[in-house]
Amino acid sequence: MSQPLTVDCPTCGAPVEWSEKNAFRPFCSDRCKLIDLGAWAAEEHKIAGSEGSEDELYSGDLEPRH
Repeated sequence: MSQPLTVDCPTCGAPVEWSEKNAFRPFCSDRCKLIDLGAWAAEEHKIAGSEGSEDELYSGDLEPRH
């Protein structure tokens, strides 16, 4: 029998079993999931992109955000 896949919780680093039984995967708990969500909301995490790439998302008839 194979062992279940284990990953590290992105928030606290605790080992997490990657299975359907874990409703919070890849997090170990609801608390860690909410901490991560808060970090995204506070713009502590960002997705890399080129300078000005945000403007490419908007059509030309809108005022650019600066």
